[in-house]
Amino acid sequence: MTLTRDGKLLFLTRFIRLFSYGMLAVVLVLYLTAIGLSESQTGLLLTLTLAGDTAISLALTTEADRIGRRRILLVGSALMAGAGVCFALTNNFAMLLVAGAIGVISPSGNEVGPFLPIEQAALSELVPGRSRTAVFAWYTLTGAIATAAGSLFGGLLTARLERSAITAVASQRTVILLYAAMGLLLAAVFSRLSIGTEGRSAPVSGGISRLFGIGKSRGIVLRLSALFALDAFGGGFVVQSFAAYWFYLRFGVSPAVLGGIFFGANVFAGISALLASKIAARIGLVRTMVFTHLPSNVLLMLVPLMPTLRLAILVLLLRFSISQMDVPPRQSYTMAVVPPDERSAAAGITGVARTTGAAIAPLFAGLLFSQPALINWPFYIAGTLKIAYDLLLYRAFVARQPDSAD
Repeated sequence: MTLTRDGKLLFLTRFIRLFSYGMLAVVLVLYLTAIGLSESQTGLLLTLTLAGDTAISLALTTEADRIGRRRILLVGSALMAGAGVCFALTNNFAMLLVAGAIGVISPSGNEVGPFLPIEQAALSELVPGRSRTAVFAWYTLTGAIATAAGSLFGGLLTARLERSAITAVASQRTVILLYAAMGLLLAAVFSRLSIGTEGRSAPVSGGISRLFGIGKSRGIVLRLSALFALDAFGGGFVVQSFAAYWFYLRFGVSPAVLGGIFFGANVFAGISALLASKIAARIGLVRTMVFTHLPSNVLLMLVPLMPTLRLAILVLLLRFSISQMDVPPRQSYTMAVVPPDERSAAAGITGVARTTGAAIAPLFAGLLFSQPALINWPFYIAGTLKIAYDLLLYRAFVARQPDSAD
């Protein structure tokens, strides 16, 4: 895989961002409950945080090709830094709601904000269509390794600070301040991108098309968006922050051990993505998405049924070892079935749909976690909804192949 200078910078920004998200996700729920928020308040905060990210992403990504991709990426970096500072400096619930809604905070360890759609569109400008799925596979691997490294770093840093006689809250706050600093670093790297990452702007008729930045591809983008929202809604019940909290409640796992668990999980997830392009070349993008995603969701439902910590970790790692195989084909498929001048908007809209689905679920997950007898149910609900997504996606799109599936 050969990348231009801009391509390498986009891989670097992916690493910085996902490292930050992984670092934050390990401690976020622990931090919020430690500063006085209840589980239900935490769930509401995470829901509204993701909802705010959705609105910001929709507003920014659908205008990125017109205003400038680099400018939008710099705005997103500033929102990330600002949100981290606000979360570190206050325990006022209302102020946290405002900061979470306006800023960029990832409770899941996954992508939020305007970054991913714009980077996908920019990479599609920089690589030939035949290489797109393979490049997205490496891009996914980069993010997974970054999330893994961030998870491990966040857990170890928290434990190290606590051993230095710093309180648990203070050590977790240090991680959140570091998250804010990473937003500034991200902005510095984005500022180095060249004009080659900008889109090829094309005139779009007024009305709804102009509002959302899509025209000819509107139908397929909206259908994909509805399905992606369902998948993300299911996944929102077990975002990494709540999954880490589940291990803490069920087995009393410390932040350092949690960091190690999710380091391994994300490494396995990233490696699994590399196989996606080879599988897709043989059986097609949609079949790869579905046939690799289904068994991972069955494994997700098995995690809370494990009687010991070791078995729960084993099943979680098995699940993550195939959980990301659908991501590069999904990204490649979306880019392949829309015109080049609508890629930023299409990636933004489908990304916003995923964020919207993910935003709603933590509210319900928080309510379930507030009841000790129900803490396993988020896993069951997530697996069931994600299996339904797989079946509906296969039925709707298996017969529709893009012009270039590789």
